[in-house]
Amino acid sequence: MNEKIITLDSVEPVEIYGVNDVKLNVIKNHFPKLKLVARGYSLKVLGDSAEISRFEKKLELLVEHYHKTGVLTDTAIERLLGQTGDNMVESKEDGLNSDLILFGNNGLVIKAKTQNQRKMMASILKNDMLFAVGPAGTGKTYTAVALAVRALKNKEVKRIILTRPAVEAGENLGFLPGDLKEKLDPYMQPLYDALIDMVPPDKLNQYVENRIVQIAPLAFMRGRTLDNAFVILDEAQNTTESQMKMFLTRMGANAKFIITGDATQIDLPSKQPSGLLQALRFLKKVDGISIIELDNTDVIRHKLVKAIIEKYESGK
Repeated sequence: MNEKIITLDSVEPVEIYGVNDVKLNVIKNHFPKLKLVARGYSLKVLGDSAEISRFEKKLELLVEHYHKTGVLTDTAIERLLGQTGDNMVESKEDGLNSDLILFGNNGLVIKAKTQNQRKMMASILKNDMLFAVGPAGTGKTYTAVALAVRALKNKEVKRIILTRPAVEAGENLGFLPGDLKEKLDPYMQPLYDALIDMVPPDKLNQYVENRIVQIAPLAFMRGRTLDNAFVILDEAQNTTESQMKMFLTRMGANAKFIITGDATQIDLPSKQPSGLLQALRFLKKVDGISIIELDNTDVIRHKLVKAIIEKYESGK
């Protein structure tokens, strides 16, 4: 007898199992040759390997249906589990499109919303390193984190590493109150905010505790080799030239790097050149590295953000 552990990492288990496992019992009726044991986010499946494989495909349909509709009824379960062959494939792909990155928490559908965000999606599939540069509100960081979470869920990488300069002017944390974590948390919060949309809270805590998801200031990257990882450097305009070189050379085997930044918001001392600007000059023609420049048309925050950016750029 074969055994497979399936992890429900994109949905709360109760949405699939039902209260008191009511929905799970409906599912079990369709797979009498399998033994299903649910423990939180883990679902143990025991039985013949071919039947387990069939069950996995059907479970994917149920999860995707929930994400698309926000609900999984007994009727939907019966319909989806009763489908075979081409009908099953059509149902799985129904409603999905090339803009979809992943399904987040509570049925949140996370998509690329602009042309340049779509370019980010396409580029990271073809290249191992991507620079996404543009003004505030263009979704650079959010899209990058979504792509990282997708890669982790698809088992393309083993960990996600998110980093940024801890403070804009040289990472001088000494004046802040509290221990090191308390000093760093305010600067890491935008990265946490994105993850909270995409990974269930309990699962995210597990990832952080097991160091599957690591969030750390840029200074902590020195001396590391980042293998089998999806790595994001955020606020890269506030890296020095030596910091940027240090970061880029951390890249190990089977790694993906996304570097995001806004060249108009450099907070380094006036005589300190930005490592991001130097990297863009040096690396613009290197095979395997993609550079995407987002602009005002990509702003997806409040409509006033776009107007504010345009006014500041015009100087009037």
